[in-house]
Amino acid sequence: MNDNIEHEHEGGDENAPVQEARLWQANGWTARVIKNEDDEGWAVAMYKDGEPEPALVGPWTMGRDKKNPKPLDVNAFNTLVKTASEVIRRHEQHLHAILHKNTVVSTENGDLKVTLDIVPDDDDPYAILAATDEMGEQVAKVRVSAGFKLTPASAHAWVENDFRAPRG
Repeated sequence: MNDNIEHEHEGGDENAPVQEARLWQANGWTARVIKNEDDEGWAVAMYKDGEPEPALVGPWTMGRDKKNPKPLDVNAFNTLVKTASEVIRRHEQHLHAILHKNTVVSTENGDLKVTLDIVPDDDDPYAILAATDEMGEQVAKVRVSAGFKLTPASAHAWVENDFRAPRG
């Protein structure tokens, strides 16, 4: 009888969610229970559709027989999706914080918001240094090295130098 279930799945709708003891797919995510390489237990890997690497890998509970993993179920899967989504969100926030910096420079004409946006191109990484006035109008914009360090002092120096592209 178990064979019939597997054959029905293989011949069924390709877009139907997979909901098996060690493999669960739904809502753009796949949970796969795997042997834990670090010890004798089990782990679960959460993959976002289209991504080659798991967003999250964590320990998985042993079943009652103390040998096999506990089967996946809808509640466990939903919790795993929530946790993996939070990991991705934090990673994206961290990456955004690394790639986008800003500071404020006070001038006699008012405050300028100076931003640095790094473009992490594999072949030619660079950054855009820009100044915006209090009305939201862009005052200046230059291309700089991806390694440019935006600090209050470097922003002030750029403004004082009539927005000419800083060297180095």
